[in-house]
Amino acid sequence: MSLSFEGRVVLVTGAGGGLGKEYALAFAERGASVVVNDLGVDTKGGGKSSAAADKVVEEIRAKGGKAVANYDSVEDGEKLIQTALDEFGRIGKLQCFFCINIYFSFILLSTPDLIHRVHLRGSFLVTRAAWNHMKKQKFGRIIMTASAAGIYGNFGQANYSAAKLGMLGLANTLAIEGRNYNIYCNTIAPVAGSRLTETVMPPDLVASLKPEYVAPIVLWLCHEQCQENGGLFEVGAGWIGKLRWERSQGCIVRSKNEPMSPEAVRDQWEKICDFTDSTRPLNIGESLQSMVSVLSRVDGGVGANPTASAATTSSASGINPAEAVGQKLPPTTFSFNHTQSILYALGVGMSTKDSDHLRFLYEGHPDFSCLPTFGVIPSQAAMMDGGLGSVPGLNIDFTQVLHGEQYLELYKPLPTSGELTSEATVADVLDKGSGAVILLDVNTYSGKELVCYNQWSVFVVGAGGFGGKRNSDKAKVCVVYRSKQCVVSLRIQAALYRLSGDWNPLHIDPSFAAMGGFKAPILHGLCSFGFAARHVLKQYADNDPSRFKAIKVRFVKPVMPGQSLQTEMWKEGNRIHIQCKVKETDAVVLSGAYVDLQGASEASPENLTQGGGLQSELVFAEIGRRIKDVGSELVKKVNAVFGWEITKDGQNVAQWTIDLKNGCGALHKGPYSGKADVTFTVSDDDFMEVVQGKLNPQKAFFSGKLKIRGNIMLSQKLEVILKDYAKL
Repeated sequence: MSLSFEGRVVLVTGAGGGLGKEYALAFAERGASVVVNDLGVDTKGGGKSSAAADKVVEEIRAKGGKAVANYDSVEDGEKLIQTALDEFGRIGKLQCFFCINIYFSFILLSTPDLIHRVHLRGSFLVTRAAWNHMKKQKFGRIIMTASAAGIYGNFGQANYSAAKLGMLGLANTLAIEGRNYNIYCNTIAPVAGSRLTETVMPPDLVASLKPEYVAPIVLWLCHEQCQENGGLFEVGAGWIGKLRWERSQGCIVRSKNEPMSPEAVRDQWEKICDFTDSTRPLNIGESLQSMVSVLSRVDGGVGANPTASAATTSSASGINPAEAVGQKLPPTTFSFNHTQSILYALGVGMSTKDSDHLRFLYEGHPDFSCLPTFGVIPSQAAMMDGGLGSVPGLNIDFTQVLHGEQYLELYKPLPTSGELTSEATVADVLDKGSGAVILLDVNTYSGKELVCYNQWSVFVVGAGGFGGKRNSDKAKVCVVYRSKQCVVSLRIQAALYRLSGDWNPLHIDPSFAAMGGFKAPILHGLCSFGFAARHVLKQYADNDPSRFKAIKVRFVKPVMPGQSLQTEMWKEGNRIHIQCKVKETDAVVLSGAYVDLQGASEASPENLTQGGGLQSELVFAEIGRRIKDVGSELVKKVNAVFGWEITKDGQNVAQWTIDLKNGCGALHKGPYSGKADVTFTVSDDDFMEVVQGKLNPQKAFFSGKLKIRGNIMLSQKLEVILKDYAKL
């Protein structure tokens, strides 16, 4: 389907010729109403004429398009936008392109000059004039036209280079500030034949660098289907390439309580400039995180030496935690009906031989339900569809990937049909020596409502040894198994479970299994997972799925089809400790496992503190009351969504969302259904120290006690709800 701009208004500056003209004609051809702005100056910035803009408008109208001319300088940005509003009633696209190039010697850089006034200040003034109109209508696309001279520098163009790189900095900030309003800003650095380039390029080269080879990317970046934001692209001659920042691993050149010397810098210069296993920070938060890591390592005794870099990587394994952690995988959608729900139940051993299984096998049953562990199925696409392979910093051999552990928590009973969307994030990467462990957090939503949360723990054989940490406070931990109180056994078969979506031939094809070193196809680990959970549900919850809260298992050894799975269980409050064995061999296949049932479990996270609750719950309760009282006022002042992850003894035990962006504001327990603007991770005790004024937030951040993801600058706005800590 072709891209249409019907009903959209486009402002193109410098549109009297060259690239600007090509953009204006292309937008008009696809239905846009175009404001053709051109001051009508010559290549030296002198003179003024309306002829250039008028000619383009005439050409557009002759082809049946809609256009109006504007002859104002970009320094009069309000006038340009007013022309669009007067003629077309709205401003739907903003395209900043400036067709002016004047050479100045370096000595004139500090003098106010036409280059800076037009390119940089003009970009700012036109954008500022359109900004509130775009925010109001919740839509806008801005394209800044920079230059290779700004990106790389060029002899004799100091002023021009500075102005063009300034436009890139402006565009990057606009991309951040505009994204919550569906305003996206990107930058292009085009090479095209024009009245300017024809004076410095051979005629045949100018002829091959046609403006029409640049216009298509501008149209795509301006279209509502395009979700690119904050990008920088070089384009010309029919070629397009994206640029990004790259940073070396660097090197720590000081020791704790020791001065830093220029000699230390000299001695480590080769390491500082070594781009092997380089990182690619995407935002200021990621940039600052490296500094926080350095402070933590120096305080921990890591001193100036050739191997102490700011981030940890391994050239042998291709694992780069600093780059991978926090990366989000593309969202996946899972559509299903009662057939998939029933197939899953059959795949984990349910049968009509047991009358109480019928509620999971017959769609006409009055209590027809979905088994709780079906919650892993919609989330597995992140693993099965190769999503991990697209994550920067995870250059791994997928033939060496093993499923290590699995955690599933339900926030409400699963539907028996519908459409679920899963959003996955790399939570952490650990170095276990013989391999690497990747923790993948997956939140699954029905619409905007959070349904369940999975944490996948995968082990990559041979990918360890990169010097990373061995443990993570983000990992859902297994527990020590207690003595058995109850044992349930059931014979299993693997062919049926694969119909739920895991089509790995390892579980069905003998020849493929032999390639992996197995004598026969092995059972899916998540099939054993489902069997064990079902045994607990039957034994301790009367097969009532609403009683199910969470399950955690560690996969130890494979199970062969035809073997019997034996589940040993021990009840402790509302936590059921489980261990699964192969009955025929007594080999443990699931260990350190448990199922939490709904209720006031003495082992549940909510009861990890004395008195049965977290101290922070009282604070969030007070915050909730404040939002109810003055929520509308807070939304106007703050306009942000804050996520909180509260930890206890190194484990995440609670999540909260403070929504001061939508409606009259809200507080709810659990992660945000969309993307929080900023997320804080802090222990329950340190949280109380901060809100009571006993711990300075900045010191907490730089000491690693308070971790921040997202727009770090928004953290300053929390003062309006955390002040008056005595009352909290």
